[in-house]
Amino acid sequence: MSRIEIEVPEPRRWLMFAILLVGAFLPPLDFFIVNVALPSIQEDLGTGSSAEQMVISSYATLYAVTLITGGRLGDLYGRGRMFFLGLLGFAAASLMCGLAVSPWMLILGRTLQGVTAAVMAPQALASVQAIFPVSERPLALSIYGAVFGLASVIGQALGGFLIEVDVLGMGWRAIFLVNLPIALLVIAFGIPVLKETRAQHANKLDLVGTALSMLTLTTLVVPLIEGREAGWPWWAWLSLAASPALAVAFWRYESRLHRAGGTPILAPAVLNAPGLGRALLVALCFYSIGVFFLMFSMYMQSALRMSALHAGLIFLPFGAGFLLGPLSVPLLRRVLGGYVNPVGMGLEVVGLLWLGWLVSVTPTTLAPPFTSLTVILFLIGLGQGLGLPTLMRMVTGRVAPAYAGMIAGITSATLQISTSLSVALIGGVFYTLLGEPATAVSITHAFTIAVLCIAVCLAVGAAISLTLAREPATVAQASAVRPT
Repeated sequence: MSRIEIEVPEPRRWLMFAILLVGAFLPPLDFFIVNVALPSIQEDLGTGSSAEQMVISSYATLYAVTLITGGRLGDLYGRGRMFFLGLLGFAAASLMCGLAVSPWMLILGRTLQGVTAAVMAPQALASVQAIFPVSERPLALSIYGAVFGLASVIGQALGGFLIEVDVLGMGWRAIFLVNLPIALLVIAFGIPVLKETRAQHANKLDLVGTALSMLTLTTLVVPLIEGREAGWPWWAWLSLAASPALAVAFWRYESRLHRAGGTPILAPAVLNAPGLGRALLVALCFYSIGVFFLMFSMYMQSALRMSALHAGLIFLPFGAGFLLGPLSVPLLRRVLGGYVNPVGMGLEVVGLLWLGWLVSVTPTTLAPPFTSLTVILFLIGLGQGLGLPTLMRMVTGRVAPAYAGMIAGITSATLQISTSLSVALIGGVFYTLLGEPATAVSITHAFTIAVLCIAVCLAVGAAISLTLAREPATVAQASAVRPT
């Protein structure tokens, strides 16, 4: 890979972007694909409930705490280089998961998957700023949003399909081993095509800042993911209390390093960009819907007694809406301007309120009417599809391209923290209302209340987004933040 300075549009930028999008597709795919495979894993490896939780949380935790570092590594050492290293590591970790002979081998593989996914994932979003002219960035972000979102939906359906078909007798192992041919093909065809981009004034990695950022995020994310399952023990509260103090220490160190002329992993000047703080607040509200997939799957399988495959296929209308939404953004921006994001989040709120009402009035022994459910899920997916790429533009458009990897990591980490918060807080409401033993009536009631909680969070995000729609990011704003 030869390094280029992007001053004129790179002729092969769309092909390069298509290759990098694999890094945006695989991490959410592997997060959601495991949900429907847990019963099969438990039967084969004899995992208990705590080990099952670790299979999911080990990946989610390491992915969240490493994203900012992964984005900054791309800025400093080359986004293409970090993409291929992350992809190669992700393939090796997937192989370990697929060959696991014990729960702990599977958990170790999932941990390595999380780290390598965080190195690979931010490079596609960072490259939007680096390789595309301003006029093409909205379309690129729309495609990014479609790929990122569809991965979560496809993960549910693909997991159910692979287990149902039992490819070559591999059972649940196929959900991990399917990553290998994808990774090998992308590496083989991508290396000759992908040209290197990175920050022009790249310096060495801020090791102290990296350690502090990962420690801060760990003390926040781990108790959010593990706390409820463990009954909120003392260490979870202590960890949450330590997180703000570590964040202050991290910020002060980064500020001193910036004033001394160093290259902090999180440049203070970046977060001072006009409107960026509010945009990140919108991102924090945006993935409150992250817990919806888990709760809806439980509602369908435990309350309505659907099969894993049937439950996975129910999400297809959501996926169709999520595909159409991002592709409609360039056209809708001509009509709605900067209001596409709050409109998209507003559609999600409408869809969730409708779903909560429909589930509450439907007898617990029956599934909601298929047509209404299809329209509702399509509406929620469409709103999510409109909201995600415009949110990415809302955040990344306020920062100079030299910091593209940094802001991509921050944005992805914020969305991941949003998911963790939704699982901890809204999931906590759901499981508290569920009771013991869970019945179809209690599951339906808990799901209805939790859906309303998600709708409130998205409504708050939409309201904040409205204030930003009146002051969209401009080239001048983005250029105001420059690397030292």
